[in-house]
Amino acid sequence: MTKQQRNYNQSKRILVTGGAGFLGSHLCERLLNDGHEVICLDNFFTGTKSNISHLSGNVNFEVIRHDVVFPFYIEVDEIYNLACPASPIHYQHNPVHTFKTGVLGAMNMLGLAKRTGAKIMQASTSEVYGDPEVHPQPESYWGRVNPNGVRSCYDESKRCAETLFFDYKRQHNLNIKVARIFNTYGPNMHPNDGRVVSNFIIQALKNDPITIYGDGSQTRSFCYVDDLIEAFLRLMDLPSEFSGPVNTGNPKEFTILELAQKVIKMTDSKSTIDFKLLPQDDPKQRKPDITLAKEKLNWEPKIELEEGLIKTIKYFKNII
Repeated sequence: MTKQQRNYNQSKRILVTGGAGFLGSHLCERLLNDGHEVICLDNFFTGTKSNISHLSGNVNFEVIRHDVVFPFYIEVDEIYNLACPASPIHYQHNPVHTFKTGVLGAMNMLGLAKRTGAKIMQASTSEVYGDPEVHPQPESYWGRVNPNGVRSCYDESKRCAETLFFDYKRQHNLNIKVARIFNTYGPNMHPNDGRVVSNFIIQALKNDPITIYGDGSQTRSFCYVDDLIEAFLRLMDLPSEFSGPVNTGNPKEFTILELAQKVIKMTDSKSTIDFKLLPQDDPKQRKPDITLAKEKLNWEPKIELEEGLIKTIKYFKNII
């Protein structure tokens, strides 16, 4: 039986787990700007209060410190489940807890959605494709993931979460959405997350050697955060018949070496490049096929890499 949703007016009460993190903080701000009431749920392991401090004066914004591995009870209309450490440095710090966050967090939020009748979106990842043999990666590709490697705590927890979401849809008729997020960058990235964009910018601004793992020929496709948030909102606005999964990322592909050289040039840095051994299971290539996103969401990224890097470099100049 479908639960009765709150429907007092056009504004919604929306829960964002991981709301103080990189993506979550941008999503909270966008939802507030669109006139909604936002509850930001975060345990502040990787999320920071500085990411959301400018929102604290908004009467429609509430922050709750909570870990999603434990059940949470609230009345909401929509849930965006973003909570999970997403960079290797952070998710490998406590891999067991990372797996719990991905799996138990999904179960707890799905349980909440079932009780309240809320629409719920899972922030999945391109890491469900692992080290892909199909390029670019369409949603129909099942992936190539090491089930017991050092990255598995994150990759497999996200794959498991997708399973749970679609089983709740089939068994309980939940209105679910699943977005597979590819490499995203922009302001509010954690300066110590070890991701290539933040790493390269900080090293370049300090004139430190730029660290490249491998020979730099591995590829990534970088999506600016504002474009990604727009995709989230369009996905959530679709009728319940479409659940995804849908790739949300920028199909323009760059090698890691090209990115490093671009950052050095844009920061007028004196940095050299320091090549180191490639970590275990690091994907050799990553590029989304966004045909489905174009068709269903009428969406594709608008912000070019150079434009996004200018904004991101400015952010890091102000915090380091």
